[in-house]
Amino acid sequence: MNEHRFVVSDVLWQRLEPHLSGKVSDAGVTAKNNRLFLEAVFWRVRTGSPWRDLPPAFGHWNSQFRRFRRWARSGVFESLFKAMSEDPDLEYALIDGTIVQVHQKATGAKGGLELKPSDARAAG
Repeated sequence: MNEHRFVVSDVLWQRLEPHLSGKVSDAGVTAKNNRLFLEAVFWRVRTGSPWRDLPPAFGHWNSQFRRFRRWARSGVFESLFKAMSEDPDLEYALIDGTIVQVHQKATGAKGGLELKPSDARAAG
């Protein structure tokens, strides 16, 4: 698997990790591969694929699905959203003419904008 294409960068992971259950040092599998699991969730969201089509590099699809359901039921995703919403990085909040288009009638194209006098001006 090409790790350069992962969505969870080291900087983002440092922001996310404190809000997840368990620690790597905990006994058992509470926090085993939290980062890889989040990558699996993001992969599924990006591709729109069913859990059964999850690439084997992410682990067995049914294990990841069951973990997703546990996290969803226990509110982990909501708490992540709230935590990340409080400190937006605005990385993708760029709005300029390269991504926003105006309809040709709003640009003053042929025919242009015609200002009609209001009734008050016309009467006076």
